[in-house]
Amino acid sequence: MTLTNKEKMVAIISNGIAVYSLLQERDSLPENTTMYDFVLKVIPENIKSELNIELIDEVFQYVSSAHSS
Repeated sequence: MTLTNKEKMVAIISNGIAVYSLLQERDSLPENTTMYDFVLKVIPENIKSELNIELIDEVFQYVSSAHSS
């Protein structure tokens, strides 16, 4: 089974959020880097057409709620 571009996007966003959080905990992020900026930089060009801020927010909310329960 091959992942759709949207499924790939969700996986990449989730991974980007996790890496961002780790770097934030270690104070290793470049100054003034937002989660959105960070995630946008890790998305491959060939699937960027699937990306929107609402999807990043939705993945972030799901990951946050899943880890807090």
